[in-house]
Amino acid sequence: MTATKTDGAGASLLEVRDVCKYFGNVVALKDISVGVSAGEVTCVLGDNGAGKSTFIKILSGVHQHDEGELLVEGEQTRFSSPRDAKECGIATVFQDLATVPLMSIWRNFFLGSEPTKGSGPFRRVDVKWAQDTMVAELKKMGIDVRDPDQPAGTLSGGERQAVAIARAVYFGAKVLILDEPTSALGVKQSGVVLRYIAQARDRGLGVIFITHNPHHAYPVGDRFVILNRGKLAGDWRKADISRDELVRQMSGGAELDALEHELRRGLDAPVAG
Repeated sequence: MTATKTDGAGASLLEVRDVCKYFGNVVALKDISVGVSAGEVTCVLGDNGAGKSTFIKILSGVHQHDEGELLVEGEQTRFSSPRDAKECGIATVFQDLATVPLMSIWRNFFLGSEPTKGSGPFRRVDVKWAQDTMVAELKKMGIDVRDPDQPAGTLSGGERQAVAIARAVYFGAKVLILDEPTSALGVKQSGVVLRYIAQARDRGLGVIFITHNPHHAYPVGDRFVILNRGKLAGDWRKADISRDELVRQMSGGAELDALEHELRRGLDAPVAG
């Protein structure tokens, strides 16, 4: 099967077609179709319970879809575990699991894949090479690490996300899934993470940015997908929707207008007495 292309983007890296997921009688996802292309940020937005977590767990191999198709670079596939997704070049950075706080920065960078030198009983971790490589990779993202042995927990929230992003890029990720990377950060640190997301896109990765904040999504997004109660509520390219309209759609549009009208009417009503 040949990989498809999306207007204004590179080759299709990851795609789901009419994907459904059920947990007993609960419909978690119903008929979701979304594509992710190289050099593009696809923002997936939705409130709590919208289905965002289930969606990324299917893409990252944690859950398996019950209906529909999952395609990697045009080839239909099914992940049986997160390892399968990783081997296909799909890296997921979960909000609370980006780094191990008490472990050094360079250890976090190579976590589970530490380079070694020597052979047999003399094989050992090549600490110097690992540290130099980590420093060089983070420098590409604008972070100057002076002490590679510094615990990752001493970094800012934005910098910890950057370590996870740089790690995924270094180990050959083609698709980077970021789960609410800015939700626990302040304005300044959120801006830092958004710049790193743009850098990953500019290096040719397909980025899936999961967020409930349209103000964070719009500056870096190329495509915007809104989920609502497990269903696809909207799918727009940036040229087709303004930030204000994205906020409106995310907020419920007509429902929000009706609520505003109801509240205004209540305030205008005469007070008895």
